[in-house]
Amino acid sequence: MTHSEAHMRVIEISRPGNPDVLIPAERPMPSPSVNQVLIKAAAAGVNRPDVMQRQGLYPPPLNASDTPGLEIAGTIVALGENISHLKLGDNVCALVSGGGYAEYCLASGNLCLPIPEGLSFIQAAALPETFFTVWSNVFDRAHLSPGETLLVHGGSSGIGTTAIQLAKAFNAHAIVTAGSDAKCEFCRQLGADAAINYKKLDFVGEVNNLTGDKGVEVILDMIGGDYFPRNIKCMAYDARLVQIAVQNGPKSEINLLPILLKRLTVTGSTLRARDEAFKAEIAKKLLKNVWPLLSRGEIKPVIYSTFMLNEAAKAHELMESSQHIGKIILTV
Repeated sequence: MTHSEAHMRVIEISRPGNPDVLIPAERPMPSPSVNQVLIKAAAAGVNRPDVMQRQGLYPPPLNASDTPGLEIAGTIVALGENISHLKLGDNVCALVSGGGYAEYCLASGNLCLPIPEGLSFIQAAALPETFFTVWSNVFDRAHLSPGETLLVHGGSSGIGTTAIQLAKAFNAHAIVTAGSDAKCEFCRQLGADAAINYKKLDFVGEVNNLTGDKGVEVILDMIGGDYFPRNIKCMAYDARLVQIAVQNGPKSEINLLPILLKRLTVTGSTLRARDEAFKAEIAKKLLKNVWPLLSRGEIKPVIYSTFMLNEAAKAHELMESSQHIGKIILTV
């Protein structure tokens, strides 16, 4: 495939389907609008929403690129005319609404963050999607406070490994579920107070034993389906459940009585479709509260594996196998 400077390599979804529908292609180089920057990508994160988009289950928002990829790290090579806080040559990571699986990617200037001191492009590309998601849901939405306990399902995922570290950094306790003894041990090494192998043990009974039948104050759940009534059973009085995905399906049976009796809050969110102003506020909070922790090495993204851009299909195969711990990254 010939490659000219006016064009760039991208990964396209040729049609909805299995990982092999991800194919290399060439597209014209995009130009930034007044509030955007153009980033020469060095690395891009791979996330579950990318897989869902490839399967035809999660279309990109209006005006977003149809190329998958929600987070990148690289160097700014062009600036929109309203951008004053960034300059050409800045190394940044950015949350994007699409277009990450490419040599160049447009990003809102407000959603670019400096790469924390000591982190590589690969590590920085693992930050935006998971850190924005965890901060928004665990701290802004569920108000996790020091001394409270967070239960995270999928503790060894990118979201899970981020949530463990942030909970501990802000003096909360963390209990996680994961699908193997090795994943549970990794989560404990990362700082989780307890890790439950959900394939061997009933997490409801385990959580209630661990908390002296009090239950947990916050649950971050990406599973849904039959987990919902089980989550309710291990929530403390005034606890908050935040649903961020539904890997086991969107439908569940609800017993409303415990919600009334225990004054529970059940909420949820998706990040991709939220407007730029909402995401920009999260970016400011991360820069103030979390980026110093990353620069000091107190927390760090967990990288499981990297693939070249044209190996995106292999990256998706790995993600769907659920063998990984932490993040999968494409290098450009």
